[in-house]
Amino acid sequence: MTALGAAEAQRTAPALVSLRGVGKTFPSGLVALADYDLDVREGETLTLLGPSGCGKSTVLRLIAGLAQPTAGSIDWSAPRIENNIGFVFQDATLLPWASVFDNVFLPLRLGGFSHEAASPRVDEALAHVGLLEFSGALPRELSGGMRMRCAIARALVTRPALIMMDEPFAALDEVTRFKLNDDLLALKRRLGATIVFVTHSVFEAAYLSTRIVVMSRRAGRLIDDIRIDPELERDDDYRTSKSFADICRRGSLALRVAIEEATP
Repeated sequence: MTALGAAEAQRTAPALVSLRGVGKTFPSGLVALADYDLDVREGETLTLLGPSGCGKSTVLRLIAGLAQPTAGSIDWSAPRIENNIGFVFQDATLLPWASVFDNVFLPLRLGGFSHEAASPRVDEALAHVGLLEFSGALPRELSGGMRMRCAIARALVTRPALIMMDEPFAALDEVTRFKLNDDLLALKRRLGATIVFVTHSVFEAAYLSTRIVVMSRRAGRLIDDIRIDPELERDDDYRTSKSFADICRRGSLALRVAIEEATP
């Protein structure tokens, strides 16, 4: 498929979930979102980019069903997708007393799987993130990057159609962050899952995404919707390419507008 064909296929892919006129007002009166529209399309890596307080994490939580909108609708293409979402938080949130295996097993155990029945799926998820040989380790024995890979394996073990990631690499050093960005792209190629990713980093967004939505703090207003050729090779050469620089420049300009709108 040509680059143009791949980009068109991404643009016209079916929407897994659509937000229409969504609003979220908290009991304090804070308006996080107002009249917000978004389509998450099958196979894309959609990144939400914007200043703190613009509603990025709120969008993720609403899609995942961890919060309910106060206005508008969230429509799914199929119930099987709505009920099959993986979520990775900024903190790995691992059970400190449980092994890597048992942390990844947790969603399946809560779903009624026995240890024996779940073992192949847990091993598969750990193999995907390169932690199979550490399945007996405790979280305190892992590096920060390994703990986050364990959290990603826990999100993958249910074989979700949609993976939500809320700044999963924000607390990591730059070298580890770069490595996990590459690991995530490799996972994406192997699994073909749809990903919605939240970050404050223009550079991370430009490297990972097939689409970037830049949001303003003014109730989540859309500043820009940046489409990126899904056929672009994401590697060290890409990080120094004109394409990458152009995407970063456009994202940075949109983010500047978003920040200026957020300033009282």
